Amino acid sequence: MPTIARLSVVFAAALLTGTASWADNTTRDQALAAMATATGFFRSEVATQGGYLWKYRHDLGIRQGEEVATESVIWVQPPGTPAVGMALLDAWAATADSLYLQSAVEATRALVWGQLASGGWDYRIDFDPTGSKRWHYRRDIEAGDTETGERRNQTTFDDNTSQSALRLLMRVDAALGHEDADIGNAVRYALEAFLQAQYPNGAWPQRYISFPVAEQYHVLQATYPESWPRAYPKADYRDYYTFNDNAIADVIDVMLEAFRVYDDPRFRDAAMAGGDFMLLAQMPEPQPTWAQQYNGRMEPAWARRFEPASVTGGESFGVMGALIGLHIETGEARFLEPIGPALDWARRSLLADGRLARFYELHTNRPLYFVRDTYELTYSDADMPTHYAFKVAGAARIESVENSLRRIQQEGRQALLEERRQRFGGSLSAADTARARAIVADLDEHGRWLEEGTMKPAERGHPAIQTRVISCRTFNRNLRELSRYVALTR
Repeated sequence: MPTIARLSVVFAAALLTGTASWADNTTRDQALAAMATATGFFRSEVATQGGYLWKYRHDLGIRQGEEVATESVIWVQPPGTPAVGMALLDAWAATADSLYLQSAVEATRALVWGQLASGGWDYRIDFDPTGSKRWHYRRDIEAGDTETGERRNQTTFDDNTSQSALRLLMRVDAALGHEDADIGNAVRYALEAFLQAQYPNGAWPQRYISFPVAEQYHVLQATYPESWPRAYPKADYRDYYTFNDNAIADVIDVMLEAFRVYDDPRFRDAAMAGGDFMLLAQMPEPQPTWAQQYNGRMEPAWARRFEPASVTGGESFGVMGALIGLHIETGEARFLEPIGPALDWARRSLLADGRLARFYELHTNRPLYFVRDTYELTYSDADMPTHYAFKVAGAARIESVENSLRRIQQEGRQALLEERRQRFGGSLSAADTARARAIVADLDEHGRWLEEGTMKPAERGHPAIQTRVISCRTFNRNLRELSRYVALTR
């Protein structure tokens, strides 16, 4: 593998070649050099056992996932390890340079090491010999250690955590020709667990430790509760049927990809069962849309203290997107049937500024908000907490869904299916070249894309730290954009 020093020289030389027209090879060469330099820095200086967090102070002296982290910890939840690995795979697809595939393999091995006995992943993985003993792993099970005891063993579908990890494992497994036994075994174990975690009605929970017993669950249509609490009930919501943060939609996406990669009809069937749950979960009139989560009676239910029993102007669009995707993948017309009534509801629920409230009161459809600090449920948006999006895009998302439906009607499902299979879609424009040049210019001599940002303090209650940061989100975005540019300028 080329050294960081050598890559920096190549990159610097590329920058000295001048500014040619966007049609020549100058910017492409610069992009290739920048990709290699940035990846080399991330791989050698930022990574922990091949894995990543979310954000680092410029000197790597402070590290952070969703929380402050030590040098032995990596994050699974995007934009952490799986998201970085996916960006690296894009770079490999664009360049065929083994630097990126090997870096993605290293990220994958970090996830394999931290795979839980329950089949998926927690938000984080700790490589510290003492800290890691707090979790119960798949490798423990395979070594005969089958009793979890007090250790953590909770697979989470929240925030695309386990889904993104498994998606990376499957893609790396395919890229390696299914010849890496460790990665292949981890994929099979996770897929079997995801199947077993699916409820009889096709839903998945937000997270799980054990698998549901089918006889204990009934397949029901969504309904309104006779009454619901206006104050936070502090109920355990982890096993609710969960659309929140697109949990079920992301599992469906993983199941569809598993079917494409491994040609096992069980995965396609699981994805379609997830779609059928979405049909069951659509609320009846006067609010034919979806809730964030449902209890066992298929009633909208509270989750966290700022997520009341309601219908949602947020995750409902994730459901509609998943249903459209299922139609494109399978050709089943039933997955489009709920979308018309849901769009009608969304149009009549728009706020004056064209947005939607995240939550609408059951039956009345009045927007619901919370009071900052006290978290009292209210109809007023005058003093909302700032950590959560209580208003979300409305008109633009309605238009996007309408456009998707229009394209299906005009172009046909097969054309959109082929488009979904393309890794680097579209055609190159002068704006793409300008963007590539800007990304290249922003990379410093060490291979860092630095930006102004904040880091969380080590102790709660202390103010955030203003500093220059290295962001995995920015690395992922820039590497993907440069990869697309390089692929389209071959």
